[in-house]
Amino acid sequence: MVGSNLLQPHTMNTSTRHQVHITRDGQLSIDSEPQVVPDEVDPSQAVIQMLQIEAVGSGLPVLVQVQDDRTHSRFDMRVMPDGTTQAPATASAQRVATEPQQQEGSLLDRLTAAQAAGRVHDFDLAIPAADAILQQLSAEQGDMAAATLEAAQFRADLAYLSGEYIVATASWIRLALAWYDRLGPGRRRTQVAAQNAVQAWMHLPLRQARPLASDLVDMLLEVTAPERTETMRAHIAERLGQPSSQDHVVCGETDV
Repeated sequence: MVGSNLLQPHTMNTSTRHQVHITRDGQLSIDSEPQVVPDEVDPSQAVIQMLQIEAVGSGLPVLVQVQDDRTHSRFDMRVMPDGTTQAPATASAQRVATEPQQQEGSLLDRLTAAQAAGRVHDFDLAIPAADAILQQLSAEQGDMAAATLEAAQFRADLAYLSGEYIVATASWIRLALAWYDRLGPGRRRTQVAAQNAVQAWMHLPLRQARPLASDLVDMLLEVTAPERTETMRAHIAERLGQPSSQDHVVCGETDV
């Protein structure tokens, strides 16, 4: 998660909105100012944690307009002082979130509706819609197609946000390996997926975390050089109660 030193709080003007831009390669800027995001953190998560500082300082929600080139999406949100996010209370947003899922219509329209539902945490709508989209893309384009993997990322995000940490961990493990196979070593998509897998795993109760630890560490060792995940693997080992020098079930933070 992002530390509080990445963005200093300042006086909030409630009549303006912060402009957030995330480029296709994951570079983040807020109000046209580049931001440094740790390699183990997804830019969308970094935005929330950075602006939460301002929300806490003012006691008011922070209004944000986001352009995410990775998913070709534009949306508004409010970052609350407790670190949660809400969609602006507009009639159109509420209408999209409450409409039943439509199998008809373009895939893009269905994805946009699912994303809108996810942003307001309407998981009863968003998760079935994401599952249907992922199933369709997998059948039409194959499991390793870029569009399929991007849909799988959206589904993994929903699993994390809704507290399905087992699903999120397993999904991000598969995605890290898939992006590695598709793109090769050292690519940011692979790094983010690997880091997200570790983050989701850390939320699991230990009894649920233990069975996934071996797959998690095997993935980390496959997608990057062992020395680059040493800290992550050490964290995993510490949580499991094992010294980091024992076995390969050890884990870490760093550039994957």
